[in-house]
Amino acid sequence: MNLGIVETITLAIAALALLVVCSIVWTSWRNGITPTPTSPRVMRAVAEEVNRLNSEGVLVEAGSGWGTLGLYLGRHCKNWRVEGVENSPVPLILSKLAAWIAAGSWRLSRREGPGRSVSFRRGNLYDVSYREADAVVAYLYSGAMRRFGPLLAEQLRPGAHVVSVCFALPDWQPERVVTCSDLYRTRIYVYRK
Repeated sequence: MNLGIVETITLAIAALALLVVCSIVWTSWRNGITPTPTSPRVMRAVAEEVNRLNSEGVLVEAGSGWGTLGLYLGRHCKNWRVEGVENSPVPLILSKLAAWIAAGSWRLSRREGPGRSVSFRRGNLYDVSYREADAVVAYLYSGAMRRFGPLLAEQLRPGAHVVSVCFALPDWQPERVVTCSDLYRTRIYVYRK
């Protein structure tokens, strides 16, 4: 069977697409959640809460998915260096690419933007260290928050903040709970250790 160039390229693209889908499905099954983009209204509300912290430093987005929230925070929360942590390869590659493109476009236009203040790295959110984090942002699910809370309690320094989208940290008392004006009336929980 002789394949022409068009057929070969078509098969290669189909194989790549299948590999991408399988990677996302496998990692989502393993994590218990799919990488979910954050809605614009929720991103704005999270940025407002991060800016309200009257702090600065390293902000870790645990489970950064496609990187949309991390990039938004990098652009709208000037005093923070945002580090996204994601273990799903496809969303991680795309978020790194988006950060690289965003850094170049903001630099070329001389507008303020995330530049080098946003980075994404591969990692399991339960295995990375949060000891140097001044704040952690998480948009996970209830089971993950049950497992994540004790880890943050152990590793975060006193005074560090946690901003959780949609799901509360069990056994933690929020300083503030904000209800967004989106369709789902998403709640944002703000904690201080």
